Amino acid sequence: MTDPAAAYRAALPDGWTTELDLRGYDRTGVPVVATVWRSADGTRSGHGVGYGATEAAAATGAWGELAEQVLLDDALLHVEPRTATHRELVAERGADRVADPRTLVLPAGADPDRPLRWLPTTRWATGEEVLVPAEFVAPHAGGIAGGPPPGGWLVTPITNGMGAGDTAERAVAHGIGELLQRDGDTVDFRALDTGRVVTGIDDPQTVALLDALSAVGLDVTVKLDSTEFAVVVHAVARDAAADPPVVLSAVGEAAAPDRAEAVRKAVLELASSRARRAFAFGPLDRVRALHPDYLAAELAVPLPPQEERALAEMTAWDGLSTAQLDQLLAPMWRRSSEVAFADLPTSAVTGPTDTLALYRERLAGFDLLVAPARVGDVHVAKVLVPGLEVETLSYGRIGERVLRRLLDRGSDLVGLGAPSGDRRPVVLTPEATERVGGPAWLDVAAVARTVGDLYPLYREPTRHAPQRLG
Repeated sequence: MTDPAAAYRAALPDGWTTELDLRGYDRTGVPVVATVWRSADGTRSGHGVGYGATEAAAATGAWGELAEQVLLDDALLHVEPRTATHRELVAERGADRVADPRTLVLPAGADPDRPLRWLPTTRWATGEEVLVPAEFVAPHAGGIAGGPPPGGWLVTPITNGMGAGDTAERAVAHGIGELLQRDGDTVDFRALDTGRVVTGIDDPQTVALLDALSAVGLDVTVKLDSTEFAVVVHAVARDAAADPPVVLSAVGEAAAPDRAEAVRKAVLELASSRARRAFAFGPLDRVRALHPDYLAAELAVPLPPQEERALAEMTAWDGLSTAQLDQLLAPMWRRSSEVAFADLPTSAVTGPTDTLALYRERLAGFDLLVAPARVGDVHVAKVLVPGLEVETLSYGRIGERVLRRLLDRGSDLVGLGAPSGDRRPVVLTPEATERVGGPAWLDVAAVARTVGDLYPLYREPTRHAPQRLG
């Protein structure tokens, strides 16, 4: 695509769209763009945010993120899920053609044996159709035809693992990168920040960016989360002049085969996260001044139902001063050890095809399932890699790998033995249960205490919701 942003925009269904330059909401100067789409009948909407070293890169990211969600939603709304139990489908199709929900990282205490709603995905290696519970495939619950099964969804649908591009390979490689990013930092940042600071960063582009952020008063720290499948890092910044204070909570995350790419992307995303949070949860007067037409259109549409905890705690944050929020966010500033940038992995792999091949090599032994959609030259995909971890502290989802990580560090969030009360069973296959040493539990009350008032770091209300409802 010679103009990716235009191609993504043209691929969207008929409706209202807009592009917003978010640089005016913060002082970093890093290009950040937001995009919005609303269906012609007003019943569906989507939004994206992009960033980069240039305005064109930011616009491409924003329209690509929007296309990921809207195009897959549009495709899935025309697919009626199959309702059945896992056991029934295995008897009908064979175990290799139906994803075992226990491998998909379930909330502790979940019941995967009841009737579920299933959608088709494609096994990337063979092209075979594999059925997967719909809530793991769709980016939004509203994008699943027919609603939830009796008993509700096993998990809250999330957009993690989405990708877009001019080829299927680019879309899938991007989706895998998102999965590896979230898997790498699931229990290593935010409330459980392990404080491993990356030092001696000497990539010229990143050094220039860090110098520019320092010049406007940001004290940026880059921290290492994992090098298991990719270099996974995150970046945070203390800021005594934060305006509005919510920008202090910004986090930039990245995963890449190469250390320089990962660190650079994390710092750029940190700047993006600051601008996005100021736009979404800062004063509406600033939005009205910078983007009056957008805000008028937004206020004309009712807010969707909100997750009560996310709304209540983000609303509480709005009443805090910069100093108070800085104190609340103390785990994010933790520094326990140092890791030299030069000691992190590096890679010369470039381009989506080679990146995808490298990821598949490193994920040997893991299945790769893809829900694709295509409109013209635009490919989008929701990627699933059963066994990769996500959403432990927000939704209590935990599998074998995060269980092992927490057990190895002596965490009081998990343990082996019979579950009881708030200690809910970790849902694993018999083989995984044997590998970890027997039945295990996650203490959901201890998780809630650990997250505490930091919940808006994990899940957010709809943009502008606290201001509109306050």
